[in-house]
This record gives sequence, structure tokens and C-alpha cells, in this order.
Amino acid sequence: MVSRAFLRPRLWWRSRALDDGLARTLVDSQRVLLSATAEMAPMLALDLEMTGLDPGRDQILAIGVVPIDGGVIQLQGAESVLVEIQGSVGQSAVIHGITDRELHNALPLADAMNWLMQKMRGRILVAHHAPLDLAFIRANMSRCLGISMPILAIDTLALERQRLLRVHEVIQEGSLRLGASRHRYGLPVYDAHNALTDALSCAELLLAQLAAIGGVRTRIDELVTLCD
Repeated sequence: MVSRAFLRPRLWWRSRALDDGLARTLVDSQRVLLSATAEMAPMLALDLEMTGLDPGRDQILAIGVVPIDGGVIQLQGAESVLVEIQGSVGQSAVIHGITDRELHNALPLADAMNWLMQKMRGRILVAHHAPLDLAFIRANMSRCLGISMPILAIDTLALERQRLLRVHEVIQEGSLRLGASRHRYGLPVYDAHNALTDALSCAELLLAQLAAIGGVRTRIDELVTLCD
């Protein structure tokens, strides 16, 4: 893991090595937000639905995003797209409910990745179990666009783990799942495994977490993880 003291220079160096203009602009736009507070930094809650959990083998089926500006969720900016895959969704449809028929008009992977990059520009990503989502994003950007790009994100699962470990020596199995984490803050129950709904769920959870720990004035560089 890159030390927080080296986040800014690391991102600057990595952006200079990128040939793709949009990717370079995206990395630079995240870098300048490192000194912003969580209250003020533009963010983008994200969720992916996939055929499995292996970024090297499994495929992205859907992407949901929900913007957060000034600590307020912007529902008018919430969007989701379905992503074209090779082959069939197979047994994974039991979990996410996306069928092969629904993917007939899905975006080609390259178009979906470019769409996501446009949405990410100027925002810090937020995801529950962010390393998994970021691994899929980076693997697919590399696969279809030839881009190896560092990405910053706030991981609501990691924040919740840190909070629970302050009061419990052992964390019960399943207690860090998105629904279980939301329950502790009195947030409503939503149907899971829909990219847009889960992105909204994650956005709400983050705001509840920041309010609970008094973290709205915390700097972004104290909250983010780097996938590089």
C-alpha cells in the first residue's frame, strides 16, 4: 500500500506515464481532491454486478453510479448501464437477476469503460469492498482500452471494519456486508444485487458513517485507498 504522504507524488508520476488523455485527466482530477474535506469533495458511489468474483476471468454485467456533491446525494445524476459480455451469464443470474436477453442491447465493454471514466472524472469513488470493484475496473480498462490507471476510492466496508474494531475485538461473520452495515445506522432495507440500488445504498451508508464518526471535515487523503 502506498503511504498517504506519497499519494500525491505517486499519482502525479503515474498520470504523466499515461498516454490516454482522458485517463490522465481523470487521475489528475482525483489527485487535486486529496486535500479536500469529505464534506466538500465531489464523490461517485459505484457498484458493479459481475458474473463472478475473479477479475481475471469473470465479466462486468452492470455498472451503477450515484453522485454525491457537498455531502448531498444527487439522485438526478444516478445512472446505470448494462455491459455486453462474451458468452452467457450462466448461473450468476441467480444472484443478480440479469438475463442473457437483457444484455442484447448492452453497451460494448469499451464504451462502458469510457462512459465510466467520464463519470469518474473530478470525483472520488465510493464503494463497499472497493478493492474488488476497482480490480474489475482496472482489469477491464487494461483489457479493452490498454490503460493501466491508478484509482482512488473510499471503501465503506473498510470504514465500518475500523469503527467496529474500536468497540469489538472480534467482528462477527457477515456483519460487514452492505445490508448489515446499513442496519446499524437505521438505514432502510433495499433489495440487493442491483447495481444502481447498491450504489445508492453505498452512498447513504458513507454519509451515515461520516456523520457518526464526525468525519465530514476529514481530508480525503485520510479516507481513500489506492488501487494501482
